[in-house]
Amino acid sequence: MSVIYLNNSGKLIKKGETLEFCYPDETKVIIFHYKTEQIIVLGNIGFTSDAIKLLMKYKIEIILLNKNGRFNGKLVFQEGKNVFLRIKQYKLLDSDLFQLHFCKNIIHSKLNNQLAFMQRIQRERKLNHVQRFIQSMQKTIKNTNSSQNIEQVRGYEGYGSKQFFSVYRYGIIQDWAVFKGRSMNPPKDNVNSVLSFLYTLLNYRVESAIEIEGLDSYVGYLHSLDYGRKSLAFDLMEEYRTPIVDTLTVSLFNKRILNEDDFEVVSFGSNSQEYPLDSRMDENSSISFESKKGVLLKKDSLGKVISHFEKKISNEILYTPTNKQLTYKSIIREQIKHFKRVVQGEEKDYKALVIK
Repeated sequence: MSVIYLNNSGKLIKKGETLEFCYPDETKVIIFHYKTEQIIVLGNIGFTSDAIKLLMKYKIEIILLNKNGRFNGKLVFQEGKNVFLRIKQYKLLDSDLFQLHFCKNIIHSKLNNQLAFMQRIQRERKLNHVQRFIQSMQKTIKNTNSSQNIEQVRGYEGYGSKQFFSVYRYGIIQDWAVFKGRSMNPPKDNVNSVLSFLYTLLNYRVESAIEIEGLDSYVGYLHSLDYGRKSLAFDLMEEYRTPIVDTLTVSLFNKRILNEDDFEVVSFGSNSQEYPLDSRMDENSSISFESKKGVLLKKDSLGKVISHFEKKISNEILYTPTNKQLTYKSIIREQIKHFKRVVQGEEKDYKALVIK
């Protein structure tokens, strides 16, 4: 089953028991319902009523984004019916011990994955100040493991991420690629533009897998609860940030898949909705500013990034719990099934993914 991206102007119509995407130049692409689990729409694309009915018949989810990846809306044709599972999720909000163990495990995974990438950069660059950041990250991981409450875990996660992004810039070899630290809403340089867009795609992939398992994506434990925020999706994507997005972003620049002409500087007003969200935030977050300039991928360049994202999550690695080679997209589903078993009391602790 595939995720289909529609990021060019056109119209989706029904043709028998298939869907056709019709481009303005009258070329057509056939979409088979039995091969499609989700359609992600970027920009202005039309749907006929018959196409909507066919999507409803086969329960194919549609995510509607603006042209640069910001969430606009979602069409879901099947809601989770397992109310008993969700009650168990809610009850865990009263367990300080569960939440602390869960958050420590998630951040232990995230920081170790970041450390592994920092060490890879150091092997290639051999810079003294990078080695100092690595030693500091190792200490941060130890401190995280001994945290006494969730606020301490969050604090160490934030400090570890600053250390990671201080080293991250040295992994990119192209002189024209700019990265002066993590920035978002809007991204201030071309590297941040790619990071934000890829984090957004990853977030939707994790969120979809959560909902397939009947879990409530709004009930998270590491990211605080807030109206409209899908905190669990933010929680469970942390372990994939570096192995999927951070590494892919470096490859897109270093292998010259992206070039300077793939980006544009855009001015945003106070009501602008044109920049992609970072996955730590939700679609209802408000940003207060008079005006800002940001760097975004051009429309035609989004396709290159999407294509390589799909290739990346189709890569196989050793999945330790089963001792089998699995794709990242399969691992995401397996990990969420694992979390579900923890919620149901079938397994004791959630063990987040650590890349060896």
